Amino acid sequence: MKRLLPFPYLSLLLLIVWLLMNNSASPGHILLGLIFALLIPLGTSSMRKNQPTLKKPLSAAKYLLMLMGDIIVSNVEVAIQVLGPVRKISPGFIAVPLDITQDLPITLLASSISLTPGTVSIEVSEDKQWLYVHVLNLVDETKTIANIKQRYESPLKEIFGC
Repeated sequence: MKRLLPFPYLSLLLLIVWLLMNNSASPGHILLGLIFALLIPLGTSSMRKNQPTLKKPLSAAKYLLMLMGDIIVSNVEVAIQVLGPVRKISPGFIAVPLDITQDLPITLLASSISLTPGTVSIEVSEDKQWLYVHVLNLVDETKTIANIKQRYESPLKEIFGC
């Protein structure tokens, strides 16, 4: 069964999206949707990388709530910095050493940083040892790196068991 339907949830999602895009549940659309829902995952299964699974879903929910709070607080801080005197802003680049090596947790870390106003993830080094980040107001590089590692990377390591 796994060979015929390698990703059942993806197949179901493809079928639903197909029917919604066509705004029809006629037998012909359902049949064509089922064909696509079976063939697309089969054709792309060899291209998929194995990604780590969520080891602690409750920690993931807690992380998401914390991230949403950080986004709100950062929006206020950035608004104050931008509307204040320009001379108080000192932008800079930092290189954050990575303890995680898997693609999905690194992507989530980079996305979390970019979603938080005032910081943008620029690039991950080819060896996955460094994440380069632009900071709108860089006061203390060491403190900023420690904050990113403690606030974002450490929970992601726990969530994915890295």
